[in-house]
Amino acid sequence: MDLTTTYMGLQLKNPIVPSASPLSRDLDNIKRMEDAGASAIVMYSLFEEQIEHEQKALDHFLTQGTESFQEAMSYFPEAEDYNLGPEEYLAHITAAKEATAIPIIGSLNGVSAGGWLEYAKRIEEAGADALELNVYYIPTNSAYDANEIENIYLEDLKRIKGGISIPVAMKLSPYFSSVANMAKKLDDAGADALVLFNRFYQPDFDLDELEVVPSINLSTPAENRLPLRWIAILYGQIKANMAATTGIHTAIDALKMLMAGADVAMLCSVLLEKGPQEIATVLNDLQKWMEEKEYESVTQMKGSMSQKSVAEPAAFERANYMKALNSWKVTI
Repeated sequence: MDLTTTYMGLQLKNPIVPSASPLSRDLDNIKRMEDAGASAIVMYSLFEEQIEHEQKALDHFLTQGTESFQEAMSYFPEAEDYNLGPEEYLAHITAAKEATAIPIIGSLNGVSAGGWLEYAKRIEEAGADALELNVYYIPTNSAYDANEIENIYLEDLKRIKGGISIPVAMKLSPYFSSVANMAKKLDDAGADALVLFNRFYQPDFDLDELEVVPSINLSTPAENRLPLRWIAILYGQIKANMAATTGIHTAIDALKMLMAGADVAMLCSVLLEKGPQEIATVLNDLQKWMEEKEYESVTQMKGSMSQKSVAEPAAFERANYMKALNSWKVTI
């Protein structure tokens, strides 16, 4: 049975890839994920704020408005609260490459391309096989229109693609008014892959202290419907590879993503809950299912349940929406 797949030009032994998470901060965990069967590993993110803290310059997008709300600066963590700093991050990538035999994918998280480009080059020099750009930007300013927001992503991608030679993936949010159009623009701009979707962590309110507090809730399998839907829609419409992320906990979740058209399925929350060894369970169950259904390869199933053969995907979606609503039976 052939489990191999291609992602950003990288030949992978199977489609299961741990996504950016705290697990990759520790070299032993990286080795454990490889031993469990991971075909590549996305490193935890180096944040733009970490780069800029070192350079003593805050980004325009992140400081805008603080002159009128001084407390806004208190939302940023102190330097010691970050992960490893920029120099340590680069050394960690080099160590991960030396300790493993699988591709290591760097990750940059931020908004502006200025500070990113230098570190994109240095991540490449450190030995990374590819780079994932995570543009974590919530457009809270009503003065920015949709084109301005989209251009942030496009300009970041173009500048970094023009400055390095390793492949680049763009991790997207699902909140564009036209996801398909944005995916096509990024594809045309040279993205080697799209990672669908970024999962924003929503803050909460502490009503006793009257403070905004961070809140992290791990994903559930129910959340994979969103990337499943859009990967199925985009398959065949763009040249870039697609990575599915969010809500992938089991082999069945991963298989659905592959059949929708994903090239790889990325795991995060399930590994944080159960540990790196869960990769082996997912791979074993995936292979067992393929044997039972007489699939000979991942390539054979890839995109087999996408909407590529549907003349008008929007009509298909509308019909499915109506069918789902009308199938509900009231029992109370």
